[in-house]
Amino acid sequence: MKIPVTLVTGFLGSGKTTLLSRLLAHPDMGETAVIVNELGEVGIDHHLLRRVDERTVLLPSGCVCCALRGDLADELRDLLARRDAGEIPPFTRVIVETTGLANPTPIVYTLLSAPLVKHQYRLEAVVTTVDAQHGLRHDESVSQVAVADRLVVTKTDLADPAPVSARLRRLNPAAPIVEAVFGDVPPSALFGGGERDPRDLVYDDSPVHGHEVRALCLTFDEPLDWTAFGIWLTMLLQARGEDVLRVKGLLNVGTAGPLVLNGVQHVVHPPEHLPEWPDEDRRSRVVFIGRGIEQEALERSLAAFNRATAGRHAA
Repeated sequence: MKIPVTLVTGFLGSGKTTLLSRLLAHPDMGETAVIVNELGEVGIDHHLLRRVDERTVLLPSGCVCCALRGDLADELRDLLARRDAGEIPPFTRVIVETTGLANPTPIVYTLLSAPLVKHQYRLEAVVTTVDAQHGLRHDESVSQVAVADRLVVTKTDLADPAPVSARLRRLNPAAPIVEAVFGDVPPSALFGGGERDPRDLVYDDSPVHGHEVRALCLTFDEPLDWTAFGIWLTMLLQARGEDVLRVKGLLNVGTAGPLVLNGVQHVVHPPEHLPEWPDEDRRSRVVFIGRGIEQEALERSLAAFNRATAGRHAA
């Protein structure tokens, strides 16, 4: 069974390190390996750490904490080697904390494409922290929110979280929002389930200006040809990958259950077939989050592609 990996990202000062510290203290997180950019950023008492080597320490809870000094794929492979050699305890989960200015997309690409890594690990979720006091301050923080699977609004004891939460729902309606004080969030709120059915999401149809990030949705009543749709989506992401930050949805491809679609910029996760639909609603629904994208343009593009494909088949 593949080891789940969760990315914890968020802009500088948004509280991701505090969140991570509180999570590590939870009894349910004992068999967790943690990779951070700088070990000193983790807000825990280093006198309580038992050093395994110059970059790996053992936390009192049994978690392994590793300072990221090279390529992420090398770190992940090294963790497996050390575990198998008995140098560090077994672990059943990995958390990767990014820097405040990081774009999570390269990490997603590593997990999906690097040799050995993709066979031993699976990306479970991207968790993004947002400061209730300052909100989204730069383009980096907007991108971090757009690619998130879970959103944590921090410092809610210092500021009303409602305005920030409202903007987060407009940017990424597919991601559940959790509010936190001093990083106090139960692990169950961030790991495992919690996916929102994209068919039930509500979108903000108010006009946007220029290249603001927005979320929109394509809905299809009839089953889709997955091969044709996959080719169209690949072409779209190749042409507009920098603008299309996230794609997520459920597709009716004529099988007993839906196909789960999940992509971050140029990177699309391997499609996953669910054994059955959650209810009687069989509509396909695809969420797009990006800059300067319009629903009408996407619909016209897909319709034109389908006509061209049908014409080639007829010929």
